[in-house]
Amino acid sequence: MAPASHPSARTLLVLGRVSNLPTVWSNVLCGWLLAGGGSFPILLLLGLCTSALYVGGMYLNDAFDAAFDRQHRRERPIPSGAISEARVWQIGLTLLGVGASPLLWLGLDTALFTVLLVGCILLYDAVHKAVAFSPVIMAGCRFFLILVAASAGHAGVTGLSLWTAIAMAGWIVGLSYVARRESLPGALAWWPLMAMALPVLLALLVNNGEHRFRGIWLSALLVAWAALCLRHTFTRVQRNLGRTVSGLLAGICLVDLLASPPHAAATAGLLLCFSAALLLQRFIPAT
Repeated sequence: MAPASHPSARTLLVLGRVSNLPTVWSNVLCGWLLAGGGSFPILLLLGLCTSALYVGGMYLNDAFDAAFDRQHRRERPIPSGAISEARVWQIGLTLLGVGASPLLWLGLDTALFTVLLVGCILLYDAVHKAVAFSPVIMAGCRFFLILVAASAGHAGVTGLSLWTAIAMAGWIVGLSYVARRESLPGALAWWPLMAMALPVLLALLVNNGEHRFRGIWLSALLVAWAALCLRHTFTRVQRNLGRTVSGLLAGICLVDLLASPPHAAATAGLLLCFSAALLLQRFIPAT
């Protein structure tokens, strides 16, 4: 089938997995708040640039996977003829450049973390089908995303923002392990999912005094959401890994909520990101 000369808007949205963009904004807001915040224009710039990096990375994910998808996932945009492989490469690389360039001018630390983030994105896209530790590389992408945002805040990268980025990486390792099993046969192991407990462990360690109750109930909310998502994989005769992964992706916003300072506006923003992720997943697949 000849590729379409003018891909549809839906094709472009599916390639970019745009239903996951609220989780990117959530990570940015969390990292920025943990660094003491700053000017709103900087926050807006961070959101726009990291959105371009995320969507560009998703385009390149399909570009690198084109040969695999022609054999195993012919419904994907490239093998189905909805868009040409060359166009996907072009858009993906352009978005990476557009997203990274402004961030390089926000200071040495932000530039360094941006380069590491882009490197992680490209490395993941290139090797994720070939190496068993690809969930760790994906976790590195979210780790550096939070540090990019934190480095642009008033206080820069603090110990708490660094530990939060590590905890987020643990959540991503677990969900990426499940996502990887979507295209692989065999049973799932439980032990990689234990990394998803890192955000709760961190919250219980660092929340003292008046903040402890908030940490406990938000931890309980996160655990309940994880259990709700994982039941589609572990308690059903016909497992549905797609629903599990989609739910855990939206749960990134709850991890950010658990880590962020207890400000009413921040809480509302992070819950809005969570709701937006769930809503968008009804129209655009998250994986």
